[in-house]
Amino acid sequence: MITEAAGASVAKQAAAESRTVSWRKAKKLGAWCFLAVLAVTQLYPLVWLLLYSFKTNSEIMSGQFFALPKTWQWENYTDAFTSGNYLNYIKNSIVVTGLTLLLTIFFSAMVSYAITRFRWRYGNAVLLLFMIGIMIPIQSTLLPLMVIFKNMNILNTHLSIIIPYVAFSIPIAVFILSGFLRSIPHEIEESAMIDGASIYRTFLSIILPITVPPIMTVTILTFISIWNEFIIAATFLSAEGLKTLPFGLNSFIGQYTANYGAIGAFLVLGALPVIIVYFILSEKITKGMVAGAVKG
Repeated sequence: MITEAAGASVAKQAAAESRTVSWRKAKKLGAWCFLAVLAVTQLYPLVWLLLYSFKTNSEIMSGQFFALPKTWQWENYTDAFTSGNYLNYIKNSIVVTGLTLLLTIFFSAMVSYAITRFRWRYGNAVLLLFMIGIMIPIQSTLLPLMVIFKNMNILNTHLSIIIPYVAFSIPIAVFILSGFLRSIPHEIEESAMIDGASIYRTFLSIILPITVPPIMTVTILTFISIWNEFIIAATFLSAEGLKTLPFGLNSFIGQYTANYGAIGAFLVLGALPVIIVYFILSEKITKGMVAGAVKG
């Protein structure tokens, strides 16, 4: 009797383990299927656009989305690169985006440090003001900014778009950096001050190097949003020599409406910098987003 009971128990345990293994395999298969569908949906536009950029108008209008071009139309890229004024547009985008990144990181890092590390009564109130800035839509500020910039005589200059870019980038940057800075032990700063370091030396030599992961997150998020921004640039800029890449792309589409392949080539060239930067910094984005999740 004891042997039969032990055998039944072992059989039940084996069946339970078999069901557990089957369930784990089913979950793993479901996860892989979900990731495969996600990858296809994300890669589909890029593959389609790349093939689009090498086709003639007749091939594009045929509706065969994934058909390879009969003849690879490299002249589409030549037209986009030369006639599309691509170098000038990308130079302007690099200047505007670079200055915006520097100013955003500089100001948001200092603000976040003051809000989270100094013991003062209105720290949370100031942080709330910055969080309110996240909820303000860009479109609601265009008219008052137009009037202000016109009175300041900076309309139709890169400064007229850099100022709004920095203003709209700082709130989310403060949100990310302040969340990380709260997780840093105060003993680090106290030790530095005992050794004679000033507040500025502590911030620059100790706190700033520690905050590299969230700063990289702020960098990539700000880069993507500013690089692809169109509304502010189209509102405050009109000179051809000052246009950024998205604004220049719109002008190129208007000029080459009948040449769809050249338009596709310009779109590929416009998306290429963002894709390259994202893949270079993608690992740091993940580290930065979870850097302040655990205290200590």
